[in-house]
Amino acid sequence: MTLQGKTIAILIAPRGTEESEFVEPKAAVEKAGASVKVIGLEAGQAETNTSDLDPGSSQRVDLSIDQASAASFDGLIVPGGTVGSDKLRASGPVVDFVRSFFEQGKPVGAICHGPWLLVEADVVEGRTLTSFPSVRTDIENAGGAWVDKEVVVDEGLVTSRTPKDLTAFCAKLVEEFAEGQHDGQRRSA
Repeated sequence: MTLQGKTIAILIAPRGTEESEFVEPKAAVEKAGASVKVIGLEAGQAETNTSDLDPGSSQRVDLSIDQASAASFDGLIVPGGTVGSDKLRASGPVVDFVRSFFEQGKPVGAICHGPWLLVEADVVEGRTLTSFPSVRTDIENAGGAWVDKEVVVDEGLVTSRTPKDLTAFCAKLVEEFAEGQHDGQRRSA
């Protein structure tokens, strides 16, 4: 499956995005041929974490959220990490950016605590998804149905629970990004 000609956005938070949930999906879509742009709260560099608290690596941020528009991308990856996801969902521009992908029917993947951004963007009502178990109540309170599976696909929305699910998550990301727009994404926007 090829993603040639597609440009995918991936979010990163300063000192908080889970390294494996950032690095592995990014590499998977690049290997499939996509161009990936890293979107952060500010341009420059952002440090990832491992296991939420330990230092990860430094990652280049291609665009600040103020420079990014969902119209420029074919899909979005929302990595997890408790700290990073919390920082991102506190940013109005990030929440608006995420919601725009749903409004435009574009595929979105979120793993671990990443679905917090979907809850904040008010796009989970009537959707079936998974996440890190502690996010379950937030998803259900927002009108979503939570299931305990390694990967869930709901009309262009791909979700997974933890880094242990990355192989399945990355495979489904590539598949959904290759399929392109999904009209079902718009139903929750």
